[in-house]
Amino acid sequence: MCSVEGIGKKGGMRIGVIKGGGGGASGGERVDKLKKSSRMKVWIIRATTSVLLWTCIVQLTTLGETWGPRVLKGCPSCFSHQDSSVSAIEDKLPSVPARVIPPKRVYKNNGYLMVSCNGGLNQMRAAICDMVTIARYLNVTLIVPELDKTSFWADLSEFQDIFDVNHFITSLRDEVQILKELPPRLKRRVEMGFVYSMPPISWSDISYYHNQILPLIRKYKVVHLNRTDARLANNGQSLDVQKLRCRVNFNALRFTPQIEELGKRVIKLLRQNGPFIVLHLRYEMDMLAFSGCTQGCNNDEVEELTRMRYAYPWWKEKIINSDLKRKDGLCPLTPEETALILRALDIDKNYHIYIAAGEIYGGDRRMASLAAAYPKLVRKETLLGPSDLGFFQNHSSQMAALDYLVSLESDIFIPTYDGNMAKVVQGHRRYLGFKQTILLDRRLLVDLIDQYNNGSLSWIQFSDTVKETHERRRGQPSKRLVIPDRPKEEDYFYANPEECLQQRDGQLSST
Repeated sequence: MCSVEGIGKKGGMRIGVIKGGGGGASGGERVDKLKKSSRMKVWIIRATTSVLLWTCIVQLTTLGETWGPRVLKGCPSCFSHQDSSVSAIEDKLPSVPARVIPPKRVYKNNGYLMVSCNGGLNQMRAAICDMVTIARYLNVTLIVPELDKTSFWADLSEFQDIFDVNHFITSLRDEVQILKELPPRLKRRVEMGFVYSMPPISWSDISYYHNQILPLIRKYKVVHLNRTDARLANNGQSLDVQKLRCRVNFNALRFTPQIEELGKRVIKLLRQNGPFIVLHLRYEMDMLAFSGCTQGCNNDEVEELTRMRYAYPWWKEKIINSDLKRKDGLCPLTPEETALILRALDIDKNYHIYIAAGEIYGGDRRMASLAAAYPKLVRKETLLGPSDLGFFQNHSSQMAALDYLVSLESDIFIPTYDGNMAKVVQGHRRYLGFKQTILLDRRLLVDLIDQYNNGSLSWIQFSDTVKETHERRRGQPSKRLVIPDRPKEEDYFYANPEECLQQRDGQLSST
């Protein structure tokens, strides 16, 4: 029999000293064996501890620029004997600012919000900003938004094909939890069709989501919003709500590295020739079919556009008077009209003008007068080779992302129609320091153009009037127009996010 006589401590573990009680080896041998066993256990524990410590150090270094350098600097004995030539090279390298990952916001999760965006790139961009903000103030978890794949453009791009999804998630972690997909159990339920899906009411206040949507999320755990365009009101929101919409738009929604790098190449090619202008010439087939604007089109083209308009049931307006709509300023300017306006504004014909648009309807025939007046027209297809753009073919949203980046960096941005890209880019350029954006008054301009073409106005009269009426339409600081109960007619929040611009010297300016 063996009995425990005493207990001591050695090497961080408790060791029992056992006294022999007959039968077998002598007590001294047993003690020797026990000591050897104890020493082995102590050695194992020390070895295990060392492995764990080094594992922790390796894990810390992989956290990136923020922690890695600090860990390495804390071990001078390991890294102080580097070659002096290496030190000299490192001294010449530009310092890279540390990427700061915000602390994770801790909150009681009320459920999960899935969203399916609809429309083109910039309509979806604004919608994503709204959905992040709604998720934040409902204290729910947002699933990375699904992009539209069924619209006219039939672009099958996923969120991560256009935006840097990891940056999107981590940059907003101090506001809202965002996951790439639902937890497995809930994901299986959704795949089986057990999900509450609905379109929220357009132009709603944040209180609508608290009172109507949040109870549904608590009840069903997962709610799917299947339409996202213009679902949060432009005005009447708290300052925190408006600033979060801006933060998502200007900081969290970063394009993929591939798109960003290609954008930088295009900008560099344009910039090496001096100042450049981006002309958002919204004169593609889908725009004309949707709007019913057929100025300058022949009979075959008018019939083709009409057939297309009737082919898409979600385009609700079918019978359209093109002439009346044009006079009301509701049509995009034609390429011919645009050439006249650029000349009237005294735009230098030696400037490179980048056409930010898809395929112009009518091709070279409709572009002839613009190309004659401004021979240095360029497009992404003329600046880049097929190998550069091959990946983007049949991905209109990725092509639009490239145009977006170039538009932000241009010396002057001129949209010929106030669609979603024109509005969102205008607002982003305001945020970047009120970069010049010429906002064309189409209702006035088409009347002036008609008077000039019929001889009622001389060129000097025409040009002077165009310049005078657009002197205060160049993206300067201004208050957003608010029209209660008529949100479609008031200024769009993303075109002039004045809450995100700081007042300075009596005017608004970018922060």
